[in-house]
Amino acid sequence: MKKYRKLLIPVAIIAAIAGAIAFALFKLSQDEVLNMADVYATIKTVSVYFIPSLVIVVAFIAALIIFRNKSKRFKFWLKWESVIALLVSILISTNVVLFGPMSSILNLNYAKINDVKESTYKKNQDLTETIANEGTVLLKNEDQMLPLQDKGQKLNVFGWGATNPVYGGTGSGNVDTSNAVDIEKSLKNADFELNEKLLDFYRDYREDRPVVGMWEQDWTLPEPGAKDYKQSLIDDAKKFSDTAMITITRVGGEGADLPVDMKGKDIQYNGRKDDFEKGEHFLELSKSEKEMVDLVTSNFKNVIVLVNASNAMELGWINDYDNIKSAIWMPGAGATGFNALGKVLSGEVNPSGRTVDTFVYDLTKTPTWNNFGDFSYENSDYKLINYVEGIYVGYKYYETKYENKDEEYRKEVQYPFGYGLSYTTFDQSMSKITQKGDKLSFDVTVKNNGKTSGKEVVQIYNNPPYTNGGLEKAATNLVDFAKTKELKPGESQTIPFEISQEELASFDTYHSGAYVLEKGQYNLQLKSNSHDTLASEAYEVKETIVYNEDNKRSSDEKAATVKFKDFVEGEVTYLSRKDNFANYDEVTKSPVKRELTDLEKDGLTNVKTYKLENDDKDKMPITGAKNGLVLNDLKGLEYDDKKWDQLLDQLSVKDMTKLIANGGYQTLPVKSVGKVQTYDFDGPAGISSFFVKNSNGTAFPTATMIATTWNKELAEARGHGVGEEASQMGISGWYGPAMNIHRNAFAGRNFEYYSEDGVVSGAMAAAEIKGAMDKGVYTYMKHFALNDQETNRTDLLLTWSTEQAVREIYLKPFEDAVKKGGATAAMSAFNYIGNEWAGGSATLLNDVLRGEWGFRGFVLTDYFGGYKYMDADKAIRNGNDAMLSTNGEMGATLDDTTSATSVKAMRTATHNILYTVANSRAYEKDVKKTPLMAWEKTTYTVNIIVIVALASLQILAIAIYRKKTKLNRL
Repeated sequence: MKKYRKLLIPVAIIAAIAGAIAFALFKLSQDEVLNMADVYATIKTVSVYFIPSLVIVVAFIAALIIFRNKSKRFKFWLKWESVIALLVSILISTNVVLFGPMSSILNLNYAKINDVKESTYKKNQDLTETIANEGTVLLKNEDQMLPLQDKGQKLNVFGWGATNPVYGGTGSGNVDTSNAVDIEKSLKNADFELNEKLLDFYRDYREDRPVVGMWEQDWTLPEPGAKDYKQSLIDDAKKFSDTAMITITRVGGEGADLPVDMKGKDIQYNGRKDDFEKGEHFLELSKSEKEMVDLVTSNFKNVIVLVNASNAMELGWINDYDNIKSAIWMPGAGATGFNALGKVLSGEVNPSGRTVDTFVYDLTKTPTWNNFGDFSYENSDYKLINYVEGIYVGYKYYETKYENKDEEYRKEVQYPFGYGLSYTTFDQSMSKITQKGDKLSFDVTVKNNGKTSGKEVVQIYNNPPYTNGGLEKAATNLVDFAKTKELKPGESQTIPFEISQEELASFDTYHSGAYVLEKGQYNLQLKSNSHDTLASEAYEVKETIVYNEDNKRSSDEKAATVKFKDFVEGEVTYLSRKDNFANYDEVTKSPVKRELTDLEKDGLTNVKTYKLENDDKDKMPITGAKNGLVLNDLKGLEYDDKKWDQLLDQLSVKDMTKLIANGGYQTLPVKSVGKVQTYDFDGPAGISSFFVKNSNGTAFPTATMIATTWNKELAEARGHGVGEEASQMGISGWYGPAMNIHRNAFAGRNFEYYSEDGVVSGAMAAAEIKGAMDKGVYTYMKHFALNDQETNRTDLLLTWSTEQAVREIYLKPFEDAVKKGGATAAMSAFNYIGNEWAGGSATLLNDVLRGEWGFRGFVLTDYFGGYKYMDADKAIRNGNDAMLSTNGEMGATLDDTTSATSVKAMRTATHNILYTVANSRAYEKDVKKTPLMAWEKTTYTVNIIVIVALASLQILAIAIYRKKTKLNRL
């Protein structure tokens, strides 16, 4: 054994390198950057490159055995040369691994991210507070209890959440709130004196908030029950003040939807066992919370309720207590947003927020209740979700169902969509409509009739003509909105509105196959919310207008015609307004367990069943040309400029393959065209990164709170703020904003999305995108599309809907983001739309996104985990240009890189990526060549040192060998 001990050195080196790589990958998995499947796949790929080193070790051992009787001089030479050969092999293999499969991960791990200027942070913290000021919704204010205007007023704050408020959500929308302004600090900043004993009681009860993470969720609500409060604590609180604030919080996040049954399978809840009965859900009060509410309302005269949750909760209990006189809704407020709370309570800020979802008394009676969550087919791996409600999402159902039935409506709906109170009163009046061509123009004048300055929201709705059994239409549809400036008492402001009549059209799937403006009377209504009308002006359409190929909408690049129907509807019956929703009970039942039908299977593929089909007419594109162009030469040029072909000709197949496969959080450098490395970071609530620690930007309020401002200018300012921070950090792409629909109150990522309404969502998204792009940052509008729940999102989820609903509800925000916001990047969704994977649907990504809307830019998948259906070859052939992968594994690397069809698709995908990057901040300054990354420079330096060391060893070995030879001759 002694004579073979030198073998331990190279073996140890190999083991150390392999171990270091494995540990680094495992660490990334623990940081939720990679999943373990990625880790195993990467290790498998990397290990292949070290086979030559192992072969040398085996050959060395064999040689020692074979030549064991040779002279010591020969064996000395054999050992030294074998060790040097092994070290050279390890050096070469390590470099191949570092500059090959590990390069994209190293690009991220060792990214040089600049600091954000303190002045920018300060400006965005102020903006965060402004958003919260305008996004806080006053739900109730009886006897004008608020504002509490006494200087230094004492306040008892109840509810464990008061010491652990919800600032945002988890997953890609998570942000750093370690230095955030909490509720306590907010109230003290507003000169309220708080009951410290009460706050200490909650801190002692539990310090940390249960984690609702991406991979594991603890849904515990750590609220003390009535028996946990000592009578002395309550007695002291009553002496302290007769005013109390109850805090109720709920959190959501990526990876899981909120529990609809707290006693359900796999629901982790470590609180009181009797907090929930079977069938009770997360968005109602727990038993402990009910006891706390009873305790507070039975001991205090004036009670305020703070609801700190982005998901619309059941709040009927607020009306059950006479001394709950005021209630406030604050979705996740971000790092400094809770400062607004103290200002709203004190009257320094007059709340002007409005709801962006419909708050109902009973969430189990909504049209989506039975068709949300976990459903699967028999004898199949596929899951399903049926959007049976069609276009009747949120307020569109309730306002239609209960049109002219106010008493019945108010039994179902507690707070309508667009609802919110103020400390002052406003009068709104609407002028007559004038028409010029397609444009309908009118003014709304708002006057502050109260004694307090404040802002008012102006909401315009369309009430279209409806024929029983005809084209589906909701009775009320938001078409536009605006927010006034701060109006002083007695001050007025006139806001002009111009609405295209094509915006009032409905999509007619089964007859005209296009958008249609049916003849009849349309009422443009000025409302204080979706239910309460302030004024209405009629507009007559004398003849039906069809917006088909011969008469496309002015906003369309190509006419929007039927494209989804054959694969998106499945064999599902959808809700109809006919006879006042006569089919409601039958349609909204839970889906019956059954097998996929032949119609639903037609065209359905996954990684096992998808077959590559090449077009023999395709010609192999030119590659590797020496045209002398760099990407910098093409910035500002049109997408179809002929110069692009010359640049694309310079690319090699390898260039395109790497760029497409490694699109996770970056776009790779491409030396053949002088393309620089760019970084693309999460997330919707502010810049953050799984890879690069301490690279967080401002923690802005959630998308829901941005939407509750109903202020497009503030949304644009938020986009500008994110863009400015990203630009200063050296980040070119932003994984946001997210604009899926609040289809159901229990969706885990509702905090990350704006609203149940497509118009509000689209307006806010377009404004944010415009703001970010003004700073040169391209924004990935996501998740495109119909990714409205977390359950089964990566588990072959078939999402069935009607083409009308797809277009009018779920694609509307994305359409506005492109047409009005100018989006140049998108992230496709995990789910299938009907039976086509969203990331491989040419109908969605080419025909509609690019064809109808005129989108120019690139589409990235959501996290590329394979999941049995994500396929890179299918993606690029259908309009999805890059894979959100950091290692090219799990199917993210193309299988076909030789056929003309594939290379042609690769060229198009690369064109889309390069076009977006060339027109971003990455090329604000002239960039003529691709600079080396910091880790590359370090690696080259280490290589030189190692090569010199190896050369020295070789020289030393030769010198010793010659000396031994000389001695042997003597």
